Amino acid sequence: MSAEVPPPGALVVFPVHGIGEVASGDDLGQLIADALGRSHLELADGDVVVVTQKVVSKAEGRVVALDPQDKAAKVALVESEAVRVLRRRGDMLITETRHGFVCATAGIDVSNLAAGQAALLPVDADRSARSIRASLHHRLGRSVGIVISDTFGRAWRRGVTDVAIGVAGVAGVVDLRGTPDATGRELQATEVCVADEIAGAAELVMGKDRNVPVAIVRGVPEHWLRPASVAEEIVRPPAEDLFR
Repeated sequence: MSAEVPPPGALVVFPVHGIGEVASGDDLGQLIADALGRSHLELADGDVVVVTQKVVSKAEGRVVALDPQDKAAKVALVESEAVRVLRRRGDMLITETRHGFVCATAGIDVSNLAAGQAALLPVDADRSARSIRASLHHRLGRSVGIVISDTFGRAWRRGVTDVAIGVAGVAGVVDLRGTPDATGRELQATEVCVADEIAGAAELVMGKDRNVPVAIVRGVPEHWLRPASVAEEIVRPPAEDLFR
């Protein structure tokens, strides 16, 4: 696929196949660049590359042994990765992580891993995103945004969706306060979490069972492409949280 520009206002999302198994110490930028080359795909400046948390955790050695039959060991692991347990129901825990994320089981996941293994969240997913971005720029000469995505549930809503846990080179939140809506009225409170929207869009082509951990989103507005951070922009400070 050539690096063609989508029509104005359009987004194009496509999967990157052929990443292969990821091991501790792997350079994800190199793996992505190699997969793009084999698939005859080209990155364009301004693309946003979405990478799933699972492969980031694998590359960063954030995979630990866990007996799937040992519920007590799972609970202990979750508690060790959490700073606060909000709710318990049996061995299911809703927790707050060190990153400030509120999610089930402190983000620990056993899907798409060998039996007896569990993946922990990256220590600093913003830093992970910056590293992948730098690697791709070095190897391909392209300036792109990076979103590290993970699957979260939402309070009071069924189903899961992908959200951003780390970003680099693309906005976490776009502040529309003070700008006019379609009728000309000034927006008073609208801040859009575009990083989560990009992650959710990418998930539509990656899926949970396709072994596609990377997708490219093309056509995001140019003003979204800037230095950014999930920790600084998306995680709500306790003083602003009505539910704590």
